[in-house]
Amino acid sequence: MKIAQRLVTASFAAVIAITSVGCASTSTSTSAGEYVDDAVITTKVKAAFAADPTVKATEINVETFKGDVQLSGFVAQPGDAQRAVEIARGVKGVTSVKNDIRVK
Repeated sequence: MKIAQRLVTASFAAVIAITSVGCASTSTSTSAGEYVDDAVITTKVKAAFAADPTVKATEINVETFKGDVQLSGFVAQPGDAQRAVEIARGVKGVTSVKNDIRVK
């Protein structure tokens, strides 16, 4: 009976360990919680762009991975690209901003 109990306990522990590792993030992938956090950051950055009269939110793409925001797209003036970077840096949760915005 003790052997069966130990086998069940060991099996349960193995299932818990595999499940925990399966939901963990790596350097190239995110966990479910990080994915949601990144989606929230992306939405906040886009909303901040829409609220700013100088930045054309529809011309700038925003992607977030583990708090790192990447901006891409095209703007008319170099100052518009810099303003977009400043706005993105001001959003809570953003750890860094990579500017890939090009001037037309």
